[in-house]
Amino acid sequence: MIICGIAFLLALVFSSMLLPMFNQLAGKTISQGISGGFRHVLALFFAAAVLGLLTGLYPALVLSSFKPVTVLKGKLPAGGSALLLRKALVVSQFAISTGLIIATIIVYNQMRYMRTRNLGFNKDQILVMDTYGDPAKNAFKQALAGIPAVKSVAMSGSVPGSGHASAHSEIEGLHGDFQTTALNLYFVDFDYIRQFGIAMAAGRSFSRDFSTDSTRAMLLNEAAVKMLGFASPQQAIGKRFRQWGAEGTVIGVIKDFHFHALQQPIKPLSMRFSPEYFHLVSVNIAPENRPATIAAIEKLWKEMIPARPFNYYFIDEYFNRQYHSEEQFGKLVLNFAVLAVFISCLGLLGLAAYATMQRTREIGIRKVLGASVRDIVGLLSRDFLRLVAIAAVIAFPLAWFVMNRWLQDFAYRTGISWWVFVVAGMLAALVALFTICSQAVRAAVANPVESLKVE
Repeated sequence: MIICGIAFLLALVFSSMLLPMFNQLAGKTISQGISGGFRHVLALFFAAAVLGLLTGLYPALVLSSFKPVTVLKGKLPAGGSALLLRKALVVSQFAISTGLIIATIIVYNQMRYMRTRNLGFNKDQILVMDTYGDPAKNAFKQALAGIPAVKSVAMSGSVPGSGHASAHSEIEGLHGDFQTTALNLYFVDFDYIRQFGIAMAAGRSFSRDFSTDSTRAMLLNEAAVKMLGFASPQQAIGKRFRQWGAEGTVIGVIKDFHFHALQQPIKPLSMRFSPEYFHLVSVNIAPENRPATIAAIEKLWKEMIPARPFNYYFIDEYFNRQYHSEEQFGKLVLNFAVLAVFISCLGLLGLAAYATMQRTREIGIRKVLGASVRDIVGLLSRDFLRLVAIAAVIAFPLAWFVMNRWLQDFAYRTGISWWVFVVAGMLAALVALFTICSQAVRAAVANPVESLKVE
């Protein structure tokens, strides 16, 4: 009870110290234990008292089962059930540790996959500003092109990762009949496709060389073509459309690109040229001396659109922020894995010390008979590595099931490779081996004469 009381007080202090760090990692706001009110502290104290009673009850029951004569002779029984319980606890701890190691690796792999996957468009060095439809937006675009570090400028109603319209659409099918569907809709200018590096699957993009492109042209993505039942992108070229009161012809099919984060699949998308909906200006700038370029853009903004505050963001940074919750989850799992491994090592260290003490005479006899330090260490380590192997057998399927369910939330995801389990198992085994060796080496180098005196 006294030990539990001291542990309770230390837990309150450490929780108050570490809770801000946990809140930062988890992205949550949890009130601190000590400042959580008298009832909160009283409930925790009651839980600690119950835990102290339970932890003291088991040893008391075990000791009460010993025969007084045997105890007075100094011959305490080994306690098979007690040893079995210790082993079960160590297996449970290492199963949790191994599972968390697997989870950490899988989360890291998924985050790396999302950050390195080709999104189908150029997102690097693209700065986006919202003009809110200011009348000077077209003149502002032309003035931006005069800044030396600006490679290209485009205007649109949407950019990848931002909001967009959903439009009731009628598209001519293979047999001349119109199919009614809802299509995501981007309003873009003549420079948009080229600036974002979106590839064409068939047909052509919007062009100033064709006067009808500004009023009667549409682009579809490959997902829209498939949804409409066309066997190939080429079959959609020249088909008529009716959308939001406008009529015209499909002039091109763009390759699919991720205009949402990777949690969502690529959806059917249409694009049209419609300047009245343009309010976003996207600028492709040179990577060298970005602060000076941004300062030049801001100066131009304040001269031409002074009524609006100058705000901007980079598309690559915007996409990365969409994975913030997954990053927090990964950091949280990593910290729990480190904590679980530490607790597992403490449990294994106690079990190794107990087992070494029980086999002191055996170790002394083996050393007298010529066993080397390596032999003794191998003898003591073998049994504990079996426990780690059992823990791995339990952890592997459970970790696969849980993390496979987690990956289902992503439309585009990495697989769970076999090597993840091998690495996790090897890490758990190495940690266990280092922990065991601290006790095994001490027993192996002990004077066998002293060991043989132990009864």
